[in-house]
Amino acid sequence: MLRSHRVAVRAVPGSPSPSAAQSTSWRGGRPVPLRSARSIIKGFVLMVSIVASHAFAQDSGPVPADGVYDMLVGTYTGGKSEGIYVYRFDTKTGEATRVSVAQTVNPSFLVVSRDRRFVYAVNELPGDNGPATQRGGISAFRFDAASGQLTFLNNVSSNGNDPCYLSLSPDGKYLLTANYSVAADPGGSFAVFPLQADGQVGASVLTVHHEGGGPVKGRQDNSHVHSTVFSPDGHYLFAQDLGADKLYSYRYTPDGSRGLFGPTDWRYTQEKAGTGPRHLVFGADGKHAYLTSELAATVSTFNYADGKLTQVQTISLNEPGFKGAVGAAAIHLSPDGRFLYATNRGDANEIVIFSVDQANGHLKKVGHQSSLGKSPREFAIDPTGNWLIVGNQNSGTVYVFKRDQQSGLLEANPKRIEIDSPVDFKLVSPS
Repeated sequence: MLRSHRVAVRAVPGSPSPSAAQSTSWRGGRPVPLRSARSIIKGFVLMVSIVASHAFAQDSGPVPADGVYDMLVGTYTGGKSEGIYVYRFDTKTGEATRVSVAQTVNPSFLVVSRDRRFVYAVNELPGDNGPATQRGGISAFRFDAASGQLTFLNNVSSNGNDPCYLSLSPDGKYLLTANYSVAADPGGSFAVFPLQADGQVGASVLTVHHEGGGPVKGRQDNSHVHSTVFSPDGHYLFAQDLGADKLYSYRYTPDGSRGLFGPTDWRYTQEKAGTGPRHLVFGADGKHAYLTSELAATVSTFNYADGKLTQVQTISLNEPGFKGAVGAAAIHLSPDGRFLYATNRGDANEIVIFSVDQANGHLKKVGHQSSLGKSPREFAIDPTGNWLIVGNQNSGTVYVFKRDQQSGLLEANPKRIEIDSPVDFKLVSPS
């Protein structure tokens, strides 16, 4: 049985007074006053109009004439890695050449601004062995895509521990992070940061805490927010909570009419107990979404309409009879939307390939490919769709697989890059 939970919303002092919707928490579908320390959401209000589209997803920029992109690689820095690495990636040959490195601690997830002038990285702290009182961070860098150089701008607290995911609001004015949190106090949360004109990150203006957990001891003892994903129409935010087995949904209203973020009437989509929802992606048509559940090693398909997710399909990443540890992680669609890929760690250590039915969004498993290493976490498909780049976190290797764009399958004999503890990959046009 799931433990009871509460959603508590915190904000920084000194901001404008909130609307009534901001000063409540939600329990059992009813508004309940919060304790004084948590009772006020002081919204950082921005008067904007949003042109809702799918365009606010990561955009690599214009196609370079020579087909060469910058490839940014986020890592863990407990070993030999120094931080964020920049490579020149040739989409014609699949070759990668190292250009630079920016030193920062545990930049395990990256996001690039829409004008490609700035890069933001989590500083995933404290980690499994650090003090629970230590908070993680968010670091901002100026990025010169033409030269491949990163310049540090500033760092702020993530207002939680173990930040593991970043996303940009549809208008590009806010940066959000998911704080996984290994500690029960403060527990899993997401935090919202204003972005300044010079690329620096402002201090958090809103922190939303989830409480509760699930049945898997040691993994679901408390809330673990693992990703924050905006809906294609730009009006909703989904926060995937691995610890609570829920996909929390919030309205995004930057005009302040209902608070910056406020829970929807239905509050969340409940997942099966013990499955551990991790990452969510939307299809290009905006009508379907796909979820990896880490603990169950599954991919689920949802129909999406007006802020609501309706689950219609769940497929195991494992073949029948598989014995061993599993751990579903990243999930991405091919540029043409015809294929979906997900990584599975544990003892599986593979990339699972699905075809996407263009009529109804349903998935069909079409293949498995070994990652040729241990613990494949994040990966990227280059803008041409010719290559899939995956990092083996525990092996210190990156493999560049050639994609067959007709079958979706990955060809054997990939190219290999040595990077210690590689985790995340973003491709950016230098043009």
